[in-house]
Amino acid sequence: MTEAVSRRSAMRLLALVGLGAGGCVATVPPGAELRTRATPAQAPEPASAARVDSLLERLTLDEKTALLHGARDPASLGQAGYAPGVPRLGIPALRVADGPAGVRVARPATALPAPVLLASAFDPELAREYGRVLGREGRALGQDVLLAPMAHLIRTPYAGRNSETFAEDPRLTADLVAAMVRGIQDEGLIATAGHFALGDQEHGRDTVDVIATEQTLHETALRGFEAAVAAGAGAVLGARNKVNGLYACESKPLLDDVLRGSWGFEGWVMSDWGATHGTVAAIGAGLDMEMPAGTHFGGPLREAVRAGSVPEGALDLAVRRILSTMDRFGLLADPPAARPAREAAAGARTARKVAAAGAVLLRNEHGTLPLTGAAARSIAVIGPTGQVPATGAGGRAHVVPDGAAAPLTAIRQRAGNGSTVRYALGEDLYGRALPAALLTPPAGLDDRAVDAGRDWTYEGAFRLAADDEWTLLVHYTGQRPAVRLDGEELFPVRQGPAEAFAGGLLGTAPDGMSVRRRTLPLKAGVHRLAVTARGGAGGQRFRLRHTTRAGRAADLAEAVRTAKAARSVVLFAYEDAAEGTDRTTLALPGGQAALIEAVAAANPRTTVVLNTPSSTTMPWLAKTGAVLQMYYPGQEGAGATADILFGDVDPGGRLTQTFPADERATPLAGDRLRYPGVGGRREYGEGVHVGHRWYDAQRVAPLFPFGHGLSYTTWHYEKLTVRPGAAQGEPDGLRVEFTVRNTGRRKGTEVAQVYVGPSPELELDQPVRALAGYRRLTLAPGQSQRVVVDVDARTLSSWDPARHAWVLGSGRREVSAGRSSRELPLRSKAVVGSR
Repeated sequence: MTEAVSRRSAMRLLALVGLGAGGCVATVPPGAELRTRATPAQAPEPASAARVDSLLERLTLDEKTALLHGARDPASLGQAGYAPGVPRLGIPALRVADGPAGVRVARPATALPAPVLLASAFDPELAREYGRVLGREGRALGQDVLLAPMAHLIRTPYAGRNSETFAEDPRLTADLVAAMVRGIQDEGLIATAGHFALGDQEHGRDTVDVIATEQTLHETALRGFEAAVAAGAGAVLGARNKVNGLYACESKPLLDDVLRGSWGFEGWVMSDWGATHGTVAAIGAGLDMEMPAGTHFGGPLREAVRAGSVPEGALDLAVRRILSTMDRFGLLADPPAARPAREAAAGARTARKVAAAGAVLLRNEHGTLPLTGAAARSIAVIGPTGQVPATGAGGRAHVVPDGAAAPLTAIRQRAGNGSTVRYALGEDLYGRALPAALLTPPAGLDDRAVDAGRDWTYEGAFRLAADDEWTLLVHYTGQRPAVRLDGEELFPVRQGPAEAFAGGLLGTAPDGMSVRRRTLPLKAGVHRLAVTARGGAGGQRFRLRHTTRAGRAADLAEAVRTAKAARSVVLFAYEDAAEGTDRTTLALPGGQAALIEAVAAANPRTTVVLNTPSSTTMPWLAKTGAVLQMYYPGQEGAGATADILFGDVDPGGRLTQTFPADERATPLAGDRLRYPGVGGRREYGEGVHVGHRWYDAQRVAPLFPFGHGLSYTTWHYEKLTVRPGAAQGEPDGLRVEFTVRNTGRRKGTEVAQVYVGPSPELELDQPVRALAGYRRLTLAPGQSQRVVVDVDARTLSSWDPARHAWVLGSGRREVSAGRSSRELPLRSKAVVGSR
């Protein structure tokens, strides 16, 4: 089958990349799993279309515009957004919840592992099961629309929301996005793919103009969104940034030509919060709903229609898209479908299953893991996140679970009564009380309560005998206390997303109080301290705490002593991440590198468990026995981590992003135009060579390659055959077959990966190797399995900007199979397009 790209779409695609007119129209070879034009699931029935027509005829102008923007929810459930319905016509309100890793409302919900951990399982069926948990819980918790999945790529390791998305690879991202969309919508909740498009970093996200060529867009950044549309996603979330000179929510080339024209999307497009910048341009480009309020799509839209600058037909089209999608999901039914009960136990089971399936064992020397025999009978657990679970990211990804055990508790339970498990803090995240006697006049500032409507003030001083470095922390409820040291406000309220979305591990104390911290050098002598707390309407509690250089040294010394006294060490390392800010370094924060170095020197049987959002540099790696990447493992992460540590489950996760050996050796290093941008402009200068493709093209050795992950058993690959013709009658595809054998003594899980090389007959930029398929398999000792991977024509095609279409990469191409993008023992050649 082929499909012609219309002249109109071609012209708009030219506008998208700033090219002149001209060029011929070409045919597009579609892939089996990812069609060029989607056929949305559950297309409207004639009766449904008539129902929407009838509603449109009866809606007033005010009612139509009310459907096209968010508003304050008079009975809010704590969700992200609300769009009022029209009760007189039986059109219900829409409640919109954040949901990349769980449904974020005012009530507890299942805190699932971060999507990046889910992705590490390389298992679309598991992604669909994950989506079903989100879908059922969203419906049970009173929601209609979920802001998930996040469909853009992990392009920069610094991006603050990398844990909320899937992978650096376009193919893997597309597979998992499609599966999650189907899972969410299996349960009747509307999935929303975001952020369309190129909204893959927090730095300058509201204003930056992202420049990408037509080929780059179609082969990399848009693949996940195309997959979401093919899977029948009900909604798409427009990004905040500009794309090739236009705000994403005002981009006709993106919204009309690509999303609706090429892909056939029939759902609705809502703006990200605050991402609508105008009225006429936005609705004319194809934006349907403004969030979170009606700044542009409220009164200004009504006036624009009355004045004739916006045709009422454009307004009706936006309303129709929303109503048709609502009807497709049964939201216009009379009576509406009953909401299901929440199944917390089932959600917890899936959360643990996903956390264990996606765990990536990065390093394992001298049999450090699994913990068995003597190694399991004497264990030191070190690190703050051994005691306070790092379940998820902050900001919109933060979910309050029913409960979450500490890893220390899970390890003690699994080790059993015959074992000794000691604990050392290693690093103090939340501080110790300021001694009352240190202050003049003396005052207890560790747990102060301020009554509603009252103010409380302290003014005093303290003396230091020598220079020191302090971290001052304030824990509080309600309004943040004002804390001044030597006249400087230590914790000012700063406008912007970093302030709005602060939280997570560092921003929230174990008892739920908000936390802010400030590290600064202090000279010997007297320092003036002033604290003002305002009770507000609900009163306030606060604690002022600190850490010192001597305290940090004592914590480190205790960790070393505890490590020396144990046979095995499990050291938990962390990094906090949240919406609103990007990382400033790929190194672990605080004194963790020094802690790992000291503990591993004291006990080489040290396993480092990483609760981090993205790739991390590891100058301490060679001194450790093992490194286990658990990302943010959700509410059941403690049990899943213990499952892996003790060998109850084989670590079956594989990296979905390359870990660089050095911050100076990444696809974006040394080019500020690529990241974070210069003068409000950011360029996708790497083109189609995103992630592992760049490392291959530049021949740069990573710390850990894409697809890497160790097992507790050993694997052998053999007998590769490649022949033309894939499944589903695709003569231009390839069928790849090979045998994988478990050659070890334990049952294990492997992710077999297939890559294809470039076409010699295409004069287009192509990756050195592109992921073409994969299979997750579990085998007993000595067992083997014949693996079959069908590579479809779409995977073997490139986007030709001269033709504005996919073109088959024919000719003799290399096919490789193995355990990662850099461990490919099987290689063969096959001719594509020979029939």
